[in-house]
Amino acid sequence: MMSLRSFAAGLLVAAVSLPASMAAAAETNVAVAANFTEAAKEIAAAFKEKTGDEAALSFGSTGQLYTQISQDAPFEVFLAADDERPAKAIAEGYAVEGSDFTYAIGKIVLWSTDADLVTGEDTLTSGDFDKISIANPTTAPYGAAAVEAMKALGVYDDLEPKIVQGNNIAQAFQFVQTGNAELGFVALSQIAASDEGSRWEVPADLYTPIKQDAVLLKKGEESEAAKAFLDFLKGPEAGAIIEKYGYGTSAGS
Repeated sequence: MMSLRSFAAGLLVAAVSLPASMAAAAETNVAVAANFTEAAKEIAAAFKEKTGDEAALSFGSTGQLYTQISQDAPFEVFLAADDERPAKAIAEGYAVEGSDFTYAIGKIVLWSTDADLVTGEDTLTSGDFDKISIANPTTAPYGAAAVEAMKALGVYDDLEPKIVQGNNIAQAFQFVQTGNAELGFVALSQIAASDEGSRWEVPADLYTPIKQDAVLLKKGEESEAAKAFLDFLKGPEAGAIIEKYGYGTSAGS
């Protein structure tokens, strides 16, 4: 009969023999800007497959997420849609100094489900529509970029009465998708995998580059899973996913 000591030793050997990814599996809570929803889901799945660790994702506008972070939300990582809020998080003591980096560069697109509506910037100057959707420019960097582009084209004052605002870029997209607005400024990432409707990719010189920065929050300072997720986000596997969804990268792609 196997002795108790032998049985315990066998259990110890079995535990030591487990793959490191299983033995050390952990979870990190990640706050993600709404524009990055689909890319983040795919990156989180790839991260889990590679490491065994789970990235629990929460989505919202960058401004809303920052408010939650400042109110002691349990996030360990922040993937913003700008570079201002991560820097502010560091300055205000919510994030780890030196941990911020640009993970993606966002692009805005004028989009409609109507295949004939969007033909270029002339679509905006003609104003042949009733409603145009944008994200809230106060809390959502993609909304601020849309306003900046309209002002650069000299059409903002004329179009302002037609603007409907979503709380974030996901809602701005939904307004167009459901027909509550005939067209709208959305993130290229939201329509990169689809040929539906008509679109005009807004020239980059019409708005300030949307540098999307990530940062390690103080709540994740001791979390190996949080640090591993940020390392994975910097790597080539995540980079390929980021590019697939229509983002530029700091490497210039």
